[in-house]
Amino acid sequence: MREILEAVAAGELSTAAAEAKLRGYTTDEAGRFDAARTHRSGVPEAVLGADKTPAEVAALAGTSLETTGRLLATRLDETQISAVRDHLAETAPAAETRTHDRAGLLVAHAPDFEPPDLDAQVGVVTAGTGDTVPATEAAVLAREMGATVDRIDDIGVASLARLLDQVSTLRTEDLLIVAAGREGALPTVTAGLVDVPVIGLPVSTGYGHGGDGEAALAGMLQSCTALSVVNIDAGFTAGVQAGLLARQLSSSRSER
Repeated sequence: MREILEAVAAGELSTAAAEAKLRGYTTDEAGRFDAARTHRSGVPEAVLGADKTPAEVAALAGTSLETTGRLLATRLDETQISAVRDHLAETAPAAETRTHDRAGLLVAHAPDFEPPDLDAQVGVVTAGTGDTVPATEAAVLAREMGATVDRIDDIGVASLARLLDQVSTLRTEDLLIVAAGREGALPTVTAGLVDVPVIGLPVSTGYGHGGDGEAALAGMLQSCTALSVVNIDAGFTAGVQAGLLARQLSSSRSER
């Protein structure tokens, strides 16, 4: 504690960063930010844009970068993305920022941030272009947790040849996240062709009875092949699960 207080007194540590080190979280007008989540659970804390004002998202984004050296902001609209960019340009101009506009994602690293690096490959697979948003969210999270991520897109079972052409590639991955809407067939078929864990990611595409992802979720839950399933459009959860599995795999490889 003394070292933290001395760092604050010397101007080497902000009060927010000091609070995060002492309590594990820091509080401002926008809410409480869980700065200890990565250390506690291995999962990066993210700022969820849904139901927050642009000012609230920007404030929490700044807190995230200040206290952890990293920012993950998800489910952002254009106004929120603009607010975060403006805030970081003013408060952290040296930060490296990447935006995935279509997926509503913004990632930033402080200059001294050292990202994790795992000896594990995660394949993120989509059935079609409509699955891009949650699949991108999953890919970004797995990558931020240290995994090498490969994208294999648009191989849905409407043309089974597209999937069969990629089987040899799929079998080189350590684990797979497979995103599909409509009836959700791609993860169940893929799981029968590979000998690695498959995480099914149902997507809210489709229409009529069972639309909005319900049929995709039900189909994956009732899969005859063995796979895990997350909630509809839960790209964050799929990416985190893949990242945690990748970390365990990487750890076991380093111990050999």
